[in-house]
Amino acid sequence: MKKTWTILALSAALLTGCAATEPKDLDGSPNATADTTPVPVPSPSPTIEPTPEPAEEAQVPEEPAKAYRMNQNYILTPIDPEGNKKVVLLTFDDGPKDRDMIESMLDTLDKHDAKAIFFVNGYRVEKNPELLELIHSRGQTIGNHSWDHIDLKQESQESIDKQIEDVQRIVTDITGSAPAFFRPPFGSANDYVKQKVKEEGALFMTWSNGSLDWDASTKDKPEAVIQNVMDQLHPGSNILMHELPWTVEALDTLLNQLEEEGYGFIDPRTIETDSP
Repeated sequence: MKKTWTILALSAALLTGCAATEPKDLDGSPNATADTTPVPVPSPSPTIEPTPEPAEEAQVPEEPAKAYRMNQNYILTPIDPEGNKKVVLLTFDDGPKDRDMIESMLDTLDKHDAKAIFFVNGYRVEKNPELLELIHSRGQTIGNHSWDHIDLKQESQESIDKQIEDVQRIVTDITGSAPAFFRPPFGSANDYVKQKVKEEGALFMTWSNGSLDWDASTKDKPEAVIQNVMDQLHPGSNILMHELPWTVEALDTLLNQLEEEGYGFIDPRTIETDSP
């Protein structure tokens, strides 16, 4: 009986030891038939980032086709013989000076869907770069009117170069493009000035219709400015005006009267800059 209990105790011990160890084949290697494969733990689903929308390309406004050229008398004529002759070119010299005046001029031009050339002086641009940027951002054209508003006809070639080049440079730095039009102060120039302007890729011009807004006879008299322009009006008029309070006051009425006479306004971008 004692022997029987001994055998049973040994059997129980062997069974307990087997349960505590990895199953073995007869040769001592792990039992290939035993299911010892670990239960796979599911991996978290990868986060799928949304595909970004392609960035829209900046829309660069197209340059309008050239429709006008300037003759030797600084009058604008249509390139197409059948084109509209009853047009004027609006220009304003000697700025930029004053924000209130410029904003009023720009608002009036927008009201009439009109474009103009603002012929600027470099020393004024240097003082008021934000006003030049304002004119440019409102879709108007910038012209070169020399740096110091001096009589270039009396200057050396070196001085002429600097007066023209420095304005080209500062306008380019602020707006991204150089002026395509040049007007000499007082309308005074010589062959060297004209050649230098041509080398800069710009069109030299004076005017064919003077408002006389700079003259003492029109000071504080917007009605006189209007009358002077209307008295000289002709197809293709190249109208000279300035950034002056009485011109600003006259502008809306003047543009109304021009429209009543059947005139339209030339976009300066449509003018050939290689005209004589």
